[in-house]
Amino acid sequence: MNRKALLGIGAAAALLLSGCALNSGDSGDDGGSADGPVTLTFQSLAYQDSTVAATKNIVDSWNKDNPDIQIKLTQGTWDNVHDQLVTQFQGDTAPDIIHDESSDIMGFAQQGYLADIGKYLSKDVTSAVSDDVWKTVTTADGKVVAAPTLLQTYVVFANTDALAQAGVEVPSGETLTWDDLQSMAKKLTGNGRFGIGWGLKQPTAAVMNTALGFDGTFFDTKDDGSATIHVGESELAVPERIHAMAFDDKSLDPVSLTQSGTDVLPGFLGGKYAMYVGGNFLAQQITESAPQGFQWTVLPPLAGSAGPTQAANPQTMSVSAQSKAPEQAAKFIDYFMNAENQSKLAQGDWLIPSSKTARGAVATETQNIPVWGPMLRTGEDLAGAPFQQAKNYPQWKDQYATPALQQYFANSISVDDLKKQLTDGWSSIG
Repeated sequence: MNRKALLGIGAAAALLLSGCALNSGDSGDDGGSADGPVTLTFQSLAYQDSTVAATKNIVDSWNKDNPDIQIKLTQGTWDNVHDQLVTQFQGDTAPDIIHDESSDIMGFAQQGYLADIGKYLSKDVTSAVSDDVWKTVTTADGKVVAAPTLLQTYVVFANTDALAQAGVEVPSGETLTWDDLQSMAKKLTGNGRFGIGWGLKQPTAAVMNTALGFDGTFFDTKDDGSATIHVGESELAVPERIHAMAFDDKSLDPVSLTQSGTDVLPGFLGGKYAMYVGGNFLAQQITESAPQGFQWTVLPPLAGSAGPTQAANPQTMSVSAQSKAPEQAAKFIDYFMNAENQSKLAQGDWLIPSSKTARGAVATETQNIPVWGPMLRTGEDLAGAPFQQAKNYPQWKDQYATPALQQYFANSISVDDLKKQLTDGWSSIG
């Protein structure tokens, strides 16, 4: 979930013990060693106030019960985590415990920067997460380089009053096809209102994750992380549908495609858009910002020709291979992964726990909040995607895929041009 920091970074930094230094494996701070008391740095990317508070509470609880393994919390940001980690690994200053996402960490793992923590994780933790999700954090030679924590999916938020006024029923099926979404959007467009607003300023993650619903895999990845690219009808299905809604039937506001999710949110809350597509974490922003009386829901999971499958790209907790106390760091991660902690974090961010046990806890604790039901269902059909194992994916995403998709969604290049730029870009670095 390579999300931009939307709110409260300054407040988050203050809350997360501002001033803590980033010293990998700084057990020496207290005169300890890997065999005795240690102090380990944990770089968290949590930014929403509720999740920042939940993270701090987890650390405080651990520190109280584990005087010999103390966790020092520091603040990172999703905006530049990849570049920051590159610098930290090269300078031997990486935090002991690293918060990131699966699509970003595999390149670091292939370069030997992440420890194998599989042997340190408890059976309760490992058995609660599906094999498909574990694959996203496991190298070709079987090393588990992270614990998968929270999952983002792309969902359709709907203004139920706007649907009722247009005579459009709220879908109640198990899934919502892209064709039905487009049909609804057409009916909801008019009188100065668009059927859909979708902030796709950074479009690659949304396209790559939802492409699996059409069997769009993009890459054939080998054991060493090298990959070949294929951009065919399945891979182009999602961008072509988005483009068609924006420029053919004009049911999707093309201006929104140039904006971030939070830039588009006021339009949804103000009635400009009857539906709003984005990461499920945006539900927190809707809850906090919606005007009094605003009625909204989450529609059934979007489904393509291959069903409602989306890529499982979980947030992750890894241990730096440079850490002097990897076993102790992994013990904290195992604690961080328990169902109670994951449930608190998930509800703070409106994300889906990778743990089945934690999902059950969320379902029970949110049973009086109807939108949680369809959001949790979007987490039932997640699968690993080849791009997550492609070691040069972060570079391709930033340098080629994002600019190409931005141009296509601005209607400045054709779909053939998009295909060529995606393919040629990978060939130049893959």
